[in-house]
Amino acid sequence: MIELLFADPLRFFQELILLVPAFLVAVTVHELAHGVVADRLGDPTARLQGRLTLNPLPHIDPLGAIAFLLAGFGWAKPVPVNAHSLQHPRRDMAWIAAAGPLANFVVAFLGLVALVLAQRAIELPFLSEPIDGMLRAIFRFNVALGIFNLIPLPPLDGGHFLPYFLPRRSWARFHQIEQYGPMILLLLVMSGATRYIVGPAFQLVVSFYLFLIRLIF
Repeated sequence: MIELLFADPLRFFQELILLVPAFLVAVTVHELAHGVVADRLGDPTARLQGRLTLNPLPHIDPLGAIAFLLAGFGWAKPVPVNAHSLQHPRRDMAWIAAAGPLANFVVAFLGLVALVLAQRAIELPFLSEPIDGMLRAIFRFNVALGIFNLIPLPPLDGGHFLPYFLPRRSWARFHQIEQYGPMILLLLVMSGATRYIVGPAFQLVVSFYLFLIRLIF
């Protein structure tokens, strides 16, 4: 996005007006889902720290917000979870980790439904165009964030719930690899390799959602 700022400042701010709400919706819903599931499973840490809210401000990570402005993709402040408060720590942590991406996929589908309804109901261009752009951004951001977090590397959610589906004898080895997860993830992001993971999965999810939309409408 930073290239667009210098090439076409007006378009940059127009894009920003549409993308910022989509970004805030995606990361807020993602972190809220983690916190709600953790709270239901016995850990009140997120609730006590005021993280069970749709207000995006408690979820914003300054570095993640800057990354969004520069690269068009960022992250939120992770919801704190105390595994010692959970009755079944390993299983419950898997559910908590999975809740974020699942919430993003649900919101993405709802955004797509809202987009279809808005296109049919709003005929005035000065209203339909910004609403259309914002709903498309909400859909795309939530799908992309959900898929990205399924990558099986800590600190992403996939790296937290993957061990639960692996044989118990492999847990110790996975835990040894876990410490290198952030470094491996950084290399994947910096090299652009993540696009070969997220891109095909994104197209697959979008195709599935469009199939469902055709069934509904």
